[in-house]
Amino acid sequence: MQDYVRIQREQLLSDDWFVLKKTTFDYRRRDGRWQTLTRETYDRGNGAVALLYNRVRRTVLLTRQFRFPAYVNGHHGFLIEAAAGLLDSASPELRIRAELEEETGRRIAHLQPVFDVFMSPGSVTERLHFFIGEYDAASRIGDGGGLEAEGEDIEVLELDADEALAMVARGDIADGKTIMLLQYLHLHVLKPRSMMILIAGPYRSGTGDDPARLAANVAAMEAYALPLYQRGHMPVLGEWLALPVVQAAGSQAIGDAVYDDVFHPHCERLLSHCDAVLRIGGPSAGADRMMAAAARRGLLIYHDLNQIPAVAVN
Repeated sequence: MQDYVRIQREQLLSDDWFVLKKTTFDYRRRDGRWQTLTRETYDRGNGAVALLYNRVRRTVLLTRQFRFPAYVNGHHGFLIEAAAGLLDSASPELRIRAELEEETGRRIAHLQPVFDVFMSPGSVTERLHFFIGEYDAASRIGDGGGLEAEGEDIEVLELDADEALAMVARGDIADGKTIMLLQYLHLHVLKPRSMMILIAGPYRSGTGDDPARLAANVAAMEAYALPLYQRGHMPVLGEWLALPVVQAAGSQAIGDAVYDDVFHPHCERLLSHCDAVLRIGGPSAGADRMMAAAARRGLLIYHDLNQIPAVAVN
């Protein structure tokens, strides 16, 4: 034992599923004084986790399963996670390969170690070994789903990698190990992609439909077009495409029946061709309607230009 810890006594509190102990020990502080402390530690062994990704399609394979501890802490309990499992005396790579086959139905030729991490060092002894690996159609050997005998009922999810990261921001992915691997993947493996980004902001709001004020609102949105283009993306405004169609449809004035029938539905149809939305400016019922439609489609949503990564465009 190191000279900064002296164990006084250990008490076994539970040895049912895993081992829970209460330990009293002396700890030598930085100033040299000794302090007596009591801590409970939960020993469930060490584990491994792996995030599978497809570089060409920019997708990731995740799982969804019910987690009772999350459920009793006010969550619905269904967590989206990267495949993981305890080592059970096996090496980290061998164990995670077996878990990947059981949970995702994939046999992976090469796994890249990423880091080893203590996930909850205040009370849990577990060290978790992190991996990433590429999958393709040939790697599939089964349906996955886990082992029913162990109470597993696992759904396999294939998600767009950018959407998975957006799900972290929305709180739809709340598992720590999975968040760490998704962030690592985007920082070190997947290059940012060029996106078509809809710029959404006030158009009619606060203008009284005055043409000069309408034009000023369009100009405020257009001010973001060049910066987005310089970051390697394709900017677009709903007004650029919807207003000519409104006019061709016979609208005589902003807000008439023809305008209402065409303008917002046309802008929302445009969302099906976009990857993301940048919301700018102040209050706007129309822009908020676009944001809600974008969220339903699972698009990336930004509120600041600096949140949008720059990409290299050939």
